[in-house]
Amino acid sequence: MKTLTRMLKIATSNPFESNNYRYYKHSLFIESKEAMNRFAPFGSNSTMPNPIQILEFFSGAGGTSLGFAVINSIFPVFRFLGGCDIDSISAATYSKNFGTPVLCEDIIKISESANSIQEFLKSINFDPKLPTILIGCAPCQGFSSHRKKKWNDEDDNRNSLVVAFSKIVTEIKPTVFVMENVPEFLSGRYRKYFSKAQAAFYDAGYIVKQNIYNAAEFGVPQERFRSVIIGMQKEFLLPEGIYSPSEYKTVRDAIASLRPIAAGESDPHDLLHKAVAHKPSTIEVIKQVPHDGGNLPEGVGPECLSRVKGFYDVYGRLSWDKPAITITHYARNPASGRYTHPVQDRGLTAREVARLQGFPDGFSFEGKSDDIYRQIGEAVPPLLSCGIAVNILIELLSCEPSQYQLEAGVHSIDMPVSNSYSSVIAGIKTRRRA
Repeated sequence: MKTLTRMLKIATSNPFESNNYRYYKHSLFIESKEAMNRFAPFGSNSTMPNPIQILEFFSGAGGTSLGFAVINSIFPVFRFLGGCDIDSISAATYSKNFGTPVLCEDIIKISESANSIQEFLKSINFDPKLPTILIGCAPCQGFSSHRKKKWNDEDDNRNSLVVAFSKIVTEIKPTVFVMENVPEFLSGRYRKYFSKAQAAFYDAGYIVKQNIYNAAEFGVPQERFRSVIIGMQKEFLLPEGIYSPSEYKTVRDAIASLRPIAAGESDPHDLLHKAVAHKPSTIEVIKQVPHDGGNLPEGVGPECLSRVKGFYDVYGRLSWDKPAITITHYARNPASGRYTHPVQDRGLTAREVARLQGFPDGFSFEGKSDDIYRQIGEAVPPLLSCGIAVNILIELLSCEPSQYQLEAGVHSIDMPVSNSYSSVIAGIKTRRRA
């Protein structure tokens, strides 16, 4: 790794040299993954001397930026300008961890005109002469498969945020842009929103590629499928998963080392490891769910659950030796899904949820308990973004891939294979269990 570090320090001082560093992608990811465990918030403006600018819109707490940030602990390369989010608490969390100003602004207003975009850039000391990576992970609820009954509600304002981001990209013309969303974003139902943004990117001179990834492939102890769209001003390879299903990290790997606590208790040495004080009736229901992956027995719990299909995971326990299900901002509530501890009779603490999402213990969250669960559940898993960050950096510093490398690498999903990717994902999981 020392050789790689020296080479990359030289390369980042003169980006876009015709070298090939792709051999080092795996080792750089492993080194960065280990650095994730050592993460501590940056000091104010501490990354300003670094050569590649990072600006993130819809930043939330900063899960995507964190994947880039840990590379800085190996060698200083990324300069963080800020994370812009309309939610003030999320913006404050980003600022606290990355040493940047608090940017609580509406991207729709920023994207209104070239002047409004340039005024925003001026306010954050953006340097147009430096290489820039622009990140935009728009809120995913507008594209969620859980909205099947509302697929005709095409005026969901959240969907227009993607177009707003595309306007900013075409004005700034960053070296690289990254978009992340739910898999449904690339489905037939929502293709028009992606296609409109994609056309703008093409017109601005970008090569655009997209694929769907399981966060577990990058060491996240959670099965979470996400679409990732990357645009560069030169030919490049998409990221490749690191781990096979037999190597996936598990719930045990993530949370077994935490202190056992009962409902309503907290760990005096860890403020985030605090269990919700459930009602006695809720605890009685949880006690009847078999340990280690058990489901709610038939006839147990609220009567409404037995009358409605589709609630099979409600009150279910996580399995020790499997990845968790997708973590959402409802993960504190056992009645919202398979969010019950494998053996302890309670829901998940914020620390457990953070670890299952891949956040290191050194990451600091602002806000009250509900705010913290929301920020964690809405975040891009940092190790997934680490895999993306490593790939982008190496591709930036390497010569363009050969035709053989392009054919052998991960292919872009250029046509939707389904109106809904939720059924496709279910099939992937079923085939793996078979």
